[in-house]
Amino acid sequence: MKSHTQSLLAESLNALKQQGIVPADFEARIQVDRTKDKSHGDFATNLAMMLTKAAGKNPREIAQLLIDNLPTSAHVEKVEIAGPGFINFFIDDNALANQLMAALNSDTLGIELPAPQTVVVDYSSPNLAKEMHVGHLRSTIIGDSVVRALEFLGHNVIRQNHVGDWGTQFGMLLAYMEELRAANGEQAKMELSDLETFYRAAKVRFDESEEFATRARKLVVELQSGDEYCNKLWREFNDISLSHCHELYERLGVSLTRADVRGESAYNDDLEQVVADLDAQGLLAESNGAKVVFQEEFKNKEGEPLPVIIQKADGGYLYATSDLAAMRYRSSVLKADRALYFVDLRQALHFQQVFKLAKTANFVREEMSFEHMGFGTMNGEDGRPFKTRSGGVVKLIDLLNEADSRALELVRSKNPDMDEAELAEIARVVGIASVKYADLSKNRASDYIFSFEQMLSFEGNTAPYLLYAYTRVAGIFKRAQDVDLSDATIILDHEKEKDLGTKLAQFGEVMARMVGKGQPHALCGYLFELAGAFSSFYEACPVLAAETEELKKSRLLLSQLTAKTLKQGLNLLGVETLERM
Repeated sequence: MKSHTQSLLAESLNALKQQGIVPADFEARIQVDRTKDKSHGDFATNLAMMLTKAAGKNPREIAQLLIDNLPTSAHVEKVEIAGPGFINFFIDDNALANQLMAALNSDTLGIELPAPQTVVVDYSSPNLAKEMHVGHLRSTIIGDSVVRALEFLGHNVIRQNHVGDWGTQFGMLLAYMEELRAANGEQAKMELSDLETFYRAAKVRFDESEEFATRARKLVVELQSGDEYCNKLWREFNDISLSHCHELYERLGVSLTRADVRGESAYNDDLEQVVADLDAQGLLAESNGAKVVFQEEFKNKEGEPLPVIIQKADGGYLYATSDLAAMRYRSSVLKADRALYFVDLRQALHFQQVFKLAKTANFVREEMSFEHMGFGTMNGEDGRPFKTRSGGVVKLIDLLNEADSRALELVRSKNPDMDEAELAEIARVVGIASVKYADLSKNRASDYIFSFEQMLSFEGNTAPYLLYAYTRVAGIFKRAQDVDLSDATIILDHEKEKDLGTKLAQFGEVMARMVGKGQPHALCGYLFELAGAFSSFYEACPVLAAETEELKKSRLLLSQLTAKTLKQGLNLLGVETLERM
């Protein structure tokens, strides 16, 4: 309905241009918003006020001209002018009911799909030198939910897990693996079952032994030069690291696979060419022996240009170099229209610089969009980055295990007589859903406080509340299995029926915001409001005990569409639903 209203206004504006009331070259972004007060209609626009200067008329006069030139529409019941020149649209209840019926019979819930694009999504990207910790959670689940939404809307999505699998730390790890193999033979491989222990032990050897450190540096050079012995060790180490990552992805319900891994090492052969191409265009400068690029748009507090370091004085490459190579690959080989980067907000300046440089150097197509979808940090209840009691980094697997354990206690307290196997399955779903939803429901650009007590609550905008809301709606159909809905249609007479219908019709608008701005919290907020609208409807409008059979069937259809929307919405967030809790 929103897009339809925008189309009507666009046609009216064109009519005013043809009549010479508005200059033909005038460009206006037609903004249509849902009203908060239904007495002001369903949609409102301030287009008339935007045209005041161009048309040389007062806003109410322009508003009337726009209304006079609106095409006839069966969807619009009436249009009114309000205040200084707002135009309010009242949507016909029958048109809304028809829209809901179409949504009920549609795989996409009635959403009009946009023109498909190829979208590269860079997310998760753990460092394979260490075990995944809570710091990897946000990128992984926020990125995955947006990926699901993009695919739901028909876009061609290319997942890119840009893992940290290259660099100086690997020399240290390979040297330590080599030592263990020399002492213990192939059994040393088992040491990698605890990646954190392995990494710390290698770091201790690197810091304490100059001989070891020298060997580690030599192995880095040999690795990057393609030495087969080093590459064999490196592949073994990465295989074990990736196995750990993908066990966690599977447990989290994240859609990344081994085929989506394209780490820093994938661009190694192109790094020298990146430097050569920047140099050929006269973009490189030297700073303390390093090769850098200065861009006038980026300066420090003293007004001096900030460098993008391309190659260190010792010949090594940095993140900027591999990011530029990856951007060129995503533009020229993958032919992406958009590239979304779900990376910590603290990397904002880095991405602003490399995005600009890639365009300046013609590494990427001018029309391709590069978007940093930055996110804040997950903090403990003390407001500081989430840590263990001893101050260490929290392993992601430990967080998920505790969530499972707490969820099991919660579910058992609600269902003391339930079979143990069923309790465990419900707890698994609730535990993972609670961790994910607690994160996804927050604005990704904000820091947030992680609290087990809050995320496992059945009150407020939480996973348990929404999972229960879904089971409540689904439960209605268990009691109405014999009702034939084949000839039923939706009727919107009661105020709460209209409120629920209006909320259901907003799903497409929310999805557009989610994929356009990379904001899963918009979908979370919508699902919470939808559950609330259904609760109000259910209390005011008896479903199975409706006054007439026609009304019962209508309300069952509204309930069915609510259940379908809740389930689809939670699925797009990567949250499983339950039929019983």
